[in-house]
Amino acid sequence: MYDAPIRDAASQIGETLRRSGTQIYGKCLHLPDRKAIIDILDTLRKLFFPAYFGDAALMTLAPEDYAALLLEPLELQLAQQISLALPENSAADPDELAQDFIAQLPRVQQLLMSDVEALFDGDPAAQNKEEIIFAYPGLYAIFVYRLAHELYLRKVPTIPRIMSEYAHSRTGIDIHPGAAIGSHFFIDHGTGVVVGETTVIGDHVKLYQGVTLGALSPRGGHESLPGKRHPTVENGVTIYSGATILGGDTVIGAGAVVGGNAFLTRSVPAGTRVVIHAPEQTFKTTE
Repeated sequence: MYDAPIRDAASQIGETLRRSGTQIYGKCLHLPDRKAIIDILDTLRKLFFPAYFGDAALMTLAPEDYAALLLEPLELQLAQQISLALPENSAADPDELAQDFIAQLPRVQQLLMSDVEALFDGDPAAQNKEEIIFAYPGLYAIFVYRLAHELYLRKVPTIPRIMSEYAHSRTGIDIHPGAAIGSHFFIDHGTGVVVGETTVIGDHVKLYQGVTLGALSPRGGHESLPGKRHPTVENGVTIYSGATILGGDTVIGAGAVVGGNAFLTRSVPAGTRVVIHAPEQTFKTTE
């Protein structure tokens, strides 16, 4: 029925499917629905910023009624996805986890409003805050991170990472949901920013494009877990484009400024300026 190349390839692929130590064929896995998770994010954006992303007809309601109208189905949808994400023998209650998440949303919204302030204050190219809410990828990445972080703290598997990787694919900004980030967080441009799982970031911190807050190479792989593998960045720090800061013992002290393309694996005292001297340039005429 099939020609020889197809039979040979199918035989080899089938053998891999059969012998793989990770389930990749057969009975459907107990996993949440990626599209449903993205729909939840869209609903939460409509909840937090309805004038930009919500249904205009619903905004004839009082704001609290508008919020309740979105929250009721959201809680049910999230509980369903959490039930799919949890192991089948888990003692955790998906309904309780969803209710706890909903209870955190007013605080998360206030944090996001502080991030809007930081983005507007820190970016002279921003015409207004409306532009930031509607169009800035940095704010979208932070929005998704703050929601994913709440689920991560409650030990909900898989869903936080689906959220963060979706934001990564849309913005080029990779913030692990485990990172702890304070208020008034600023990401300008953002493409290539990486913030690792055990990173701790204080309040009023600014990051520019291409910044990596990463781990030193864990030669032991998963055997190196648990532990703090990523840096601590204290309040009021600015880190310019292309800087790389690695290691769980590395602390960037309050108010420090790390210049572009710096590479740090040790701590920097508060108030320090780290500058990389530019290579010497030589100009020659064609004469």
